Amino acid sequence: MPRLKTAIIGLGRQAANDHIPGLRDSQHAQLEAICDIDEAKTKEFESKLGVKGYTDYHTLLESAKDLDFVIVCTPHDTHGAIVEAAAKSHVHILKEKPFARNLAEAHHIKRICEENGIQLMTTVQRRFNPIYTTFFHLKDRIGNPFLIDAQYTLFVSNPEEGWRGNKEQAGGGCIIDMGYHMVDTLVWYFGLPDKVHAEFSAQAKPEKRYDAEDTANILFAFDNGLHGSLRLSRYSPHKTEYIRVVGDHGIVEVERGGIKRLKSNGEVTENLVRTEAWPIAAADQIDHFCDVIRGKKPNMGAPEEHLQRVSFIDACYKSKAEGKYISPKELLKHG
Repeated sequence: MPRLKTAIIGLGRQAANDHIPGLRDSQHAQLEAICDIDEAKTKEFESKLGVKGYTDYHTLLESAKDLDFVIVCTPHDTHGAIVEAAAKSHVHILKEKPFARNLAEAHHIKRICEENGIQLMTTVQRRFNPIYTTFFHLKDRIGNPFLIDAQYTLFVSNPEEGWRGNKEQAGGGCIIDMGYHMVDTLVWYFGLPDKVHAEFSAQAKPEKRYDAEDTANILFAFDNGLHGSLRLSRYSPHKTEYIRVVGDHGIVEVERGGIKRLKSNGEVTENLVRTEAWPIAAADQIDHFCDVIRGKKPNMGAPEEHLQRVSFIDACYKSKAEGKYISPKELLKHG
């Protein structure tokens, strides 16, 4: 079976660290072209990869007419226009998170893809990492879960720099950016919460002017009694990422480098450890999307799925503005 042809739009860290190596290891896709507004960077990658380079995605879509899909890894505020252009060119789309900056944008993207018969998948690398998928094997072993403690923190010395420090461009700060991975994982594991309340600030660098939150604390709850908290920060060393689920018969702890099940008293009963990164996740994700395009597998990162993630995030920002719990399900219903 011939490989599907793709182009990468945006040559930043995600392209260099994930998608280019992923395509190198892919069994079903091959890189045909690259695109970035930075001409020098485009020429550098063009030479390094031996593929055609463009500095305008419209020119790319007009010139490379045999593309099967594009991989979009550009700043958040550019996603909508690129998705619309690709969809109208009848090119499928694998895109970096977030799915959209808000629910209005999310519904627009979903509609454009449906109208043009386009498969769009938002990148969800943790879905292709055995550490995270193992959770479902251990979840039933801890009885009825009633408490979730989640955290994702890292240290960025200048959280105000670049487009990520601009709320309008990014759609928000740590909640919609790095927090999107945690929100996606929590909704994947437990479904969409019934209510959400968030407090956040952009005060790590008070002498600087930026409005995208650098730190956030989020409370969420389900009507069945399960509740939890999520702490996010771009200014809190050292890098941590974990989800701890407490049930009436034990505990499951998920981290980037491992997953373990514990008795209620904290005694470890099962422990799976991997290297911190799962090197084939990017390639597996690309190959899964190729199977989605070919109609062989369901789209686990489809717009319908990610509308839920965006509604969770919208509920966070709305709850801060209104000072009360917000139902993401109601936002989704009336969005």
